[in-house]
Amino acid sequence: MKFSTSIFGLFAIAHTASAHYIFNTLIYGTQRSTDAVRLAQNNSPVQPVTSDNMRCNVNPYPATATVNVSAGDAIGLELSAAIFHQGPAAIYLGAAPGDVADWDGSGQAWFKIAEWGPTFNPFTFTNLGLTQLMTTIPENTPSGQYLVRAEQIGLHNLPAEYYVGCAQINVFNGGSGNPSKVSIPGYIQPTDPGVTANIYNSPTNYTIVQNSV
Repeated sequence: MKFSTSIFGLFAIAHTASAHYIFNTLIYGTQRSTDAVRLAQNNSPVQPVTSDNMRCNVNPYPATATVNVSAGDAIGLELSAAIFHQGPAAIYLGAAPGDVADWDGSGQAWFKIAEWGPTFNPFTFTNLGLTQLMTTIPENTPSGQYLVRAEQIGLHNLPAEYYVGCAQINVFNGGSGNPSKVSIPGYIQPTDPGVTANIYNSPTNYTIVQNSV
């Protein structure tokens, strides 16, 4: 019996690890790039939500390129595996104060451009099973250099698990928009209902925790 229990425990650990994922490819317009991605060193989730690692993961490998993307074009990040854990997802842009390659994502510089939330009866999330998180760069986004950041929050275990990744872009043909911005960390609090929800209790309502699109 002890042997069986140990095998089951090892299987559970292996299954949990295999269900993790990283954002490894930038998709922009009709093109793809791995060079522009600040690649995570492993597929472990980021915790806690108050950590600076929430910006672009834990000591990611530096990107070696910054790609040009027109405002209004498609933008997104591809994952190493399909999203397996239930929870919301979002894409943010972070406006770099100068050369994005030299920026660590600090400061009140981030705004959300897309989000994936829940559906009900039965309760699930619209990003479950996706291998890409895709949206478009708002046409009124000012030209300049940005980090594009994808995030998926796993609510299968509490405290929540955060899967994040960043890539470097230069937006051209931009507009004069001035969206409200947040700091990361700081945009989510550990006690927010959206990251403490019991997804196994068939919720009838759920509020996405991050700032509005």
